[in-house]
This record gives sequence, C-alpha cells and structure tokens, in this order.
Amino acid sequence: MGDSMKTQLVSAICLQEVELHERPAEDKQGGENNNNADKTFTVEEAVEEIGFGRFHVMLFVIMGSSNIVEAMEIMLLAVVSPEIRCEWRLDDWQVALVSTMVFLGFMLCGVLGGYIADRYGRWKVVFGGFVWSAYFSLLTSFAPSYGWFIFLRGMVGCGVAGVSQGFVLKTEFIPAKYRAILLPLATIFWMMGSMLIIILGMLVVPTLGWRWMIRISVTPSIILIFLFKFIPESARYNVSAGKTEAAMKTLHWIAKMNRASLPPGRLVEPITNERGSWRILLGPSFRRTSLLLWYSWTNFQFFTLRFVASFTYYGSVLSSSELLEKNLLCVTNADKEHQVKHRHADGLCYCIPFGYSDYQTLLISCLGEVALVPANIALLNVFGRKMSLTVLQLLAAFFFMMLNICSTMFGFTVLLFLLRSLVSMNFNVVYIYTAEVYPTVARSLGMGFCTSFSRIGGMIAPFIAQVLMSQSVILALSPFAVACVVCALGNFLLPIETKGRALLQNS
Repeated sequence: MGDSMKTQLVSAICLQEVELHERPAEDKQGGENNNNADKTFTVEEAVEEIGFGRFHVMLFVIMGSSNIVEAMEIMLLAVVSPEIRCEWRLDDWQVALVSTMVFLGFMLCGVLGGYIADRYGRWKVVFGGFVWSAYFSLLTSFAPSYGWFIFLRGMVGCGVAGVSQGFVLKTEFIPAKYRAILLPLATIFWMMGSMLIIILGMLVVPTLGWRWMIRISVTPSIILIFLFKFIPESARYNVSAGKTEAAMKTLHWIAKMNRASLPPGRLVEPITNERGSWRILLGPSFRRTSLLLWYSWTNFQFFTLRFVASFTYYGSVLSSSELLEKNLLCVTNADKEHQVKHRHADGLCYCIPFGYSDYQTLLISCLGEVALVPANIALLNVFGRKMSLTVLQLLAAFFFMMLNICSTMFGFTVLLFLLRSLVSMNFNVVYIYTAEVYPTVARSLGMGFCTSFSRIGGMIAPFIAQVLMSQSVILALSPFAVACVVCALGNFLLPIETKGRALLQNS
C-alpha cells in the first residue's frame, strides 16, 4: 500500500511538471495569435511584401498588349490616309478631320471613363473599352461614305479612352521599385502594334484594300477580350470601395501565384465615399498640381507634360506619314518615287499611295519606340520624373527642327528614328508621373482629365501636319519644337516628385 501511494504521488508531481511546461507554450502561442489578430496592413504594404513574380509577368504581357490596340488605331490613321484621300477625293482638311474625330471621341470619353473607373472599378472600364473599340473599328471597314467613316472613327476613339485606363490598373499592382522598369518596357507592345499595322498596310492594302486591313487589325482586340478574364480588379480600388474581402481574395491569389506571403494581420483601409470626385483634384492637397497639369496640357502656347507628348508624338507620327505621302522631303538623292509632288500645275493630286520604301521608312522609325528604353529607365531611376521630362522635351525640340535640314533619305530615316524614340520616352514618363501623383480615389479621374485635355493636342496636330505641311515644312514643324521648349521650362513648377514614392490611397 505504501509503495502504491508513493507511485501515485510521483505520477501527480510529474503530471504537474508537464502541465507547467505546456502552459507557457500555449500562452505564448495564444499571445502570438492575439498579436497577429491585432496587427493590420495596407494594400501598399501587401503589394510590397508580395514583390515581383509570375503574376506581374502575366500582367505585363496581357495589359501591355492593350498598347498594341491603341498603337494600331493611331498608326492606322497614317496608313489609311492616302487610301481614303484617293477613294473619296478628300482635301487636306478632310483628311486631318479623320484624326481629329478619333481624338475628339477620346477626349469626350476620357473623363467619363475615369469617373466610372473610380466609382465602379477599373476592370469594367478597360474591358468595355476593348469591346467598344473592336466593334466600332470593325464597323469602320464597312463605312459607305466619308461622313460615316469619321463618325465611326470617333466612336473608336471613345473605346480607346477606356482601354487607356488599363495603365492605372497595371500601375496599382506593381511594387514601387519596379514601376520605373516595367512601365517603360511596355513600350515594346506599342512598337509591336505600330509595326503590325504598317506590315498589314504593306501586305493587305495593295491586294485586298484598306477595308480588309481594318478588319484584320481588329484581331488583337478580340484576343485580348478573352485573355482579360485573367486580370483581377484592382485591390486598391476594392478597399477604397469597402470591398475588403474581394481585395483580400485578390491579394491572396497574387501571393500564391508569386509563391509569396501576405503581411501578418488584417487588411485595413479607410472607406472613401467621395471616389471619382473632381473636388479631390482641386482640393488643398492637389490643387496646384492639377491646375499646373491641366493648364500645361491645354494651352497651345505652353505645352508641357502629356499635352506636349500628345501633340509632338502624334505630330511626329502624322508628320512623317505626310512627308512621305506628299513627297515633301528635301533629299539630295531622291528616287523616282520621291520626285512626284502632291500639287501639280493643273490642280491637286488625290491619289499618291505609299510605296514600299515609304512603308519601310515608317517601319524603321517604329523601332525608335524602344531603341532608347534602357536610357529611359536610367533617367527615371537616376534623375526622377520631372528632370527626365525636361531633358527629353528639349532634345525632342532639337530633332524636330533638324527635320528641316536637307539630307539623304537615310538621314531623314535616322532623324525620324531618334525623334520617335525621344517623344516615346517623354510619353512614358508623363504617363508614369500622372498615375503616381494622384491617390487611388481619384487616380483614374485624374488620368482621364489629363488624357482628355491632351487630345486637344492630338486634334490640332493633324491640321498642322497635314494642312500646313503642304504650305511649308518649317511652318508645320516649328510649333512642335516651340511647344517642347516652353514646356520643358514649365516642369520645374510641378510641386511633387514621385520617384520612389508609395501610391497614395486617399487625399
């Protein structure tokens, strides 16, 4: 009996010791769980924690491909212009009006698209833009008259305005240190779109005509409509709209795809009811920035940022095609193709189609879109956004005026190549700056306002490139150069440098 009592006593003591050892571990584990439950994180912290991975490669390819659609619609105008001039016997101002109608549609729908994207989501606007632009672009190929053609091209411009909001959607998923690398690299897709439409022009227009070229050019839009289901709605938009569960689901999916993990704790962001409001753009935090941007992009005399980019980019595209179509080049080794003049003694020559060498020149100049991308990335990472804009605009002004110098056809091609490179770089920087400077609750609206105002430059550029070019090359190119110089000086007035800065969620 005594031995049995001793055994029970020893067992009880051992059991107490085990309980004492286990209890601190349980208390510690429970404390950690409580601490994790108390911790919170933001979307910005989640995006940075997840980092770069397979999701961003997919995002880069699919969303970058949206640039193919926009580039094809812009370059299509340059390729089709000689054909519709011949078919409907159009004057210079009528050809210019085609481009103007595209930019008018973009301008009217840009602000509306930005408002809808901030209020109801980026994904809906971008997807709707794909469907809209593909549908009306296809209808353009059946246009029975010039009036129907310009109306339908205006509707295409409205759809492209929605597609352009894809830049905001893409930017909101990319970690800060990768934005200055991935966003400029997307220029590759713009170059691919430009080259694709020129190659279609070379192969299809001489045999099947411009209508079939437009029908075939709709194919990338249709493919992207189906691929777009793999792109989620912006997590930043979801939390601003109070859809935290949807945002967490998206972030978990991205983390799993990237083989990463989210920060410990709960996702917490303030809900903002005043999304997509112009009052945010003109509030104390952004009033100066917004007014400077809007003034700079709408004032013909003081182009800066995206307006000068739009004016000079579309100016460089349309001017180059117009110089080639009308054979206005001052070349020292002109071949038979370039000895024909647009105006003859007996009147206007309506039918001067592009020759093979003209398509070749446009094709080579498209490579300029990506030739200086490494330099663009270096400028953004070393000097920031504002200084990059200043340098690029001054260089663009110089090369615009260089086009007035008599040179060989090879010399003209080289100048056009460099000009397209510089203006494309400027385009990249100003897109990045605009997406970074505004908060999530008004980012799409801010981009919508800026791109809409910039289309005023796009509307003016065709008349300068296609109407004034017939009168005087230097008269047509000088406004582009002056715009670049004046706008470069205005960049220092912008109060915010966005290099390395986290994207703001609210104002």
